[in-house]
Amino acid sequence: MNYEAGMLDRQERLGYEGAPARGRRWLWVGLGAFALIVIAAFVVMKRPSGSVPAAKGGKPQAQMQTVTVSQPGQQTISTIVTGNGSLAAKREMPVGVAGEGGLVTRVLVDAGSWVQKGQVLAVVDRSVQAQTAESLAAQIRVAEADAKLAQANLERAQKLVGNGFISRADIDQRIATRDQALARVRVAKAQLAETQARNRRLDIRAPEAGLVLARQIEPGQIVSSGSGTLFRMAMDGQLELRTQLAESDIQKLHVGAPAEVTPVGTQLSFKGQVWQVSPVIDPTTRLGIARIALPYNPALRPGGFASARIVAGSLTTVVLPQSAVQSDQQGSYVFILNENNEAVRRDVKTGDVSDQGVRITSGLTGNERVVMTAGAFLNPGQKVIPQLLKK
Repeated sequence: MNYEAGMLDRQERLGYEGAPARGRRWLWVGLGAFALIVIAAFVVMKRPSGSVPAAKGGKPQAQMQTVTVSQPGQQTISTIVTGNGSLAAKREMPVGVAGEGGLVTRVLVDAGSWVQKGQVLAVVDRSVQAQTAESLAAQIRVAEADAKLAQANLERAQKLVGNGFISRADIDQRIATRDQALARVRVAKAQLAETQARNRRLDIRAPEAGLVLARQIEPGQIVSSGSGTLFRMAMDGQLELRTQLAESDIQKLHVGAPAEVTPVGTQLSFKGQVWQVSPVIDPTTRLGIARIALPYNPALRPGGFASARIVAGSLTTVVLPQSAVQSDQQGSYVFILNENNEAVRRDVKTGDVSDQGVRITSGLTGNERVVMTAGAFLNPGQKVIPQLLKK
């Protein structure tokens, strides 16, 4: 009995003292596991984000960047010069009174009428001038009668001179009388022709075929050579746009350059061509005038405002989007890819910038694989994964 009681007391003491020891062991095991987890997480966090697991027996490699590339080739682009200006007649003809003038009896045309060369535009009263012409015509008939009588007298005298009834001196006198009569006929005819010409000048006529732009005359009006312009005409109906351009733009233009003109207030465009480039530049404004010839159209009204796009020339060259061209202190450059898909810097010279892109004047042939995007994030020699740009 005493032995069994002693054994039970010992086991109870061992169980009571061993429990804390086992709890401490599990505590240390948990702390160690937690430390290993923290260390592993720290290692993962310290690993470079762009790295990938190292190849067997090698070093870690950086992850390659994907870039968009394209072979731009060469394009034919046009140099466009834009400007604004006023519409006007290409050859404007002011029409006034050519003769002595008088009372206007009829006006036969109005603004917008097409007329032929020599067509009567307005009629001036000629009642007095007509009577003068009739008087001169009568004088011609009198002179012709005198000349006819003088010729008959001469012929009769020539028949009698052989019989001695009329001397040679009388014959000469009759010849002179006949010649004087013929001369008076010619004078009378010349006077009538002059009067008729003056009468014809009373009519206001079109100097050339064309379009009447303005009319400033009405029936009943008294006109004279001092009345100024009565009609304004556009010869053959030809119009033009006179646009002022900067000195640098004027230098690009040449006669015959095609142009497109759009009047204000309309969506219509009219094709024309430059027919004159100003030979001088205004020293104050530094502007020059380019004149664009246009065919007649009712939508083109002289005095109106219009804009113009002039094709100054064309050039075959490499064109890149602005995202492909970088610049630094050394100048402009692009990145191209070599056969190993490595980025190579290529210095270029740029030209005009248009809606199509940046014109490359030198540095590229167009057959290179040019990095179109992400060029700003590349370094020379960096290997990349090319992705062909879909056109």
